[in-house]
Amino acid sequence: MTTDNDPFRHHPELRDRIADPLRSFFRTFLPSSFDERMRSLGLADDWRYSDAEREANRRAFLAGRSDSDLWVFAYGSLMWDPAFLFSEVRQGSITGYARRFCLRDTFGARGTPERPGLQAGLDHGPGCAGLVFRVAAAHSDAESEVLWRREGIAPAYTPTFVTVTTAHGQIEALTFVANHASPVIVPNLVRAEQVRYLATGAGFMGTSLQYIQNIAAQLAALGIEDADVTDLLAEAMAYAVDQGG
Repeated sequence: MTTDNDPFRHHPELRDRIADPLRSFFRTFLPSSFDERMRSLGLADDWRYSDAEREANRRAFLAGRSDSDLWVFAYGSLMWDPAFLFSEVRQGSITGYARRFCLRDTFGARGTPERPGLQAGLDHGPGCAGLVFRVAAAHSDAESEVLWRREGIAPAYTPTFVTVTTAHGQIEALTFVANHASPVIVPNLVRAEQVRYLATGAGFMGTSLQYIQNIAAQLAALGIEDADVTDLLAEAMAYAVDQGG
């Protein structure tokens, strides 16, 4: 039985498919915890925004919205591990952007310099379907800080408000769009590189193959068809088998 206070009232099928935010790794994640690893890779400490810069960016972007609920559009790992507390989740879609596998990870999360991994970014395109989460106004400041420590760690993403169409009306939602000026965003990867990175990339957050499998599983649970995800997953799994993975 669902109630108006149940975050999963529109999608009870997601109740066991979205991780408890309070148990998420990203709930207490600190960007500074990556500093030593980045130094070992030869990167200066300015690889990320300072805590003060990141917080200033967040406050400036969300200025004037503290009295309103905050909606967040998810297209990648936020769909199963948002880490922020939410009061409602809906299926939704946007236009003008598409889910692209364009974030090359060599920093150890799902890939290394020797075996890069690949994750999704939101880039210009015809459209993208995913999930949209509502964060109650009373919690939006604290919960958006959790989100910014994850998505606003460095210039890889640009925070953007988009119009999300749902079965219950249109919503203005925050999302994070791929920043082509960032060296980790590689929009011109050829298909063979995408497949290889997805098939072989691995790090402390798991493998890139697991990552795209999770996206595909969440989309399937929602009845969302994304041919690029389906085809890339099939090709990456075939590559892994050929390589004896």
